[in-house]
Amino acid sequence: MRTDTILLPTRDRRIEAFRMSEPAELPAVAAGPFNRVAYSAAHVVADPLADIDPTLGCAIDWDATMRHRERLWDLGFGIAEAMDTAQRGMGLDWPTSRELIRRSITAARIRNAPIACGAGTDHLAATPDTTIEEVIGAYEEQVGDIEGLGGRVILMASRALAFVARSPDDYARVYGRILSQTREKVILHWLGAMFDPALAGYWGHRAIDDAMETCLAIIADHAHKIDGIKISLLDKKREIAMRRRLPAGVSMYTGDDFDFPELIAGDGEGHSQALLGIFDGIAPVASQALSRLADGDREAYFRLMDPTIPLSRHIFRSPTRFYKTGLVFLAWLNGWQDHFTMVAGQESVRSLVHLADLFRLADKARALVDPDLARCRMRLYLETRGVTG
Repeated sequence: MRTDTILLPTRDRRIEAFRMSEPAELPAVAAGPFNRVAYSAAHVVADPLADIDPTLGCAIDWDATMRHRERLWDLGFGIAEAMDTAQRGMGLDWPTSRELIRRSITAARIRNAPIACGAGTDHLAATPDTTIEEVIGAYEEQVGDIEGLGGRVILMASRALAFVARSPDDYARVYGRILSQTREKVILHWLGAMFDPALAGYWGHRAIDDAMETCLAIIADHAHKIDGIKISLLDKKREIAMRRRLPAGVSMYTGDDFDFPELIAGDGEGHSQALLGIFDGIAPVASQALSRLADGDREAYFRLMDPTIPLSRHIFRSPTRFYKTGLVFLAWLNGWQDHFTMVAGQESVRSLVHLADLFRLADKARALVDPDLARCRMRLYLETRGVTG
């Protein structure tokens, strides 16, 4: 077999030879400043040697986790810390998140690098007796911890609020209280139910358009305390419609991992900034593309970005909440970590065929930093699943 070929399983249960693309030259540092704000939500690296029950405990390899953030900063990205990409609410608890935030803020301060950190209510286990005031108190605790460390806040959507709220007025009450207290402008985060089913009906409405009206009203009432809003609805038309209605000075941060290149590039009426999980996996390619966009070369930008769309749509396919597995697998293939182990055992939630397709798409997207290493590691993984040759 050719050295640039690997045997991969297919969806119809066959094993076929896949010939890899010619290696691409990918940067380790950004070619220059971007003309878009670009945050990468970053994954955490689990400690594979920790003797814990992964369903009950959380063990992080702090050195490897911080090296990954240094890599993203080098490529020109800000870090969106302790977000859902870091398995927040899916294995990463608040005490560990707080330590992650502390370490990342310290590292960012040393190099004057951009960082914003997720504040939520995930340490509050909501019950039918939980009150709105308790939800506010949970938000206040996390916001206070982050701001006390000198960090900037991303106000995450709250499962507890979604469980407790009885009307849009409850959302207005909670967000109004928190925003009245923050020291600096925050980024709001509207995470759709496809990312977290517990957030269905957020902003007090099951219908997305009605929810958007409530969200826009809250933003209008507190625009002086809001830098922007990230929406993760995987619906570019709604994102554009909302972007056009935001108050002056409030930015749209795309969280659309399906159509992000178009949304970032923008149109004659504006563009979205970026706060994306997919950047964690395609950072070198995305850094190249954003540098070209800053140079005014939209053609080169799309030429680099467009091949990443099928990869991103595959990684974020339903059930979307398991996208982290694809990102960590890609990080392992690229040599950005030494193992494919995840917090809470989440390495097991995507199929072998899914990960084989991810490998094919990553190759076509030129997102494999070292194709020889990626091929070697893919073969090792296949052998553990009984695919040899």
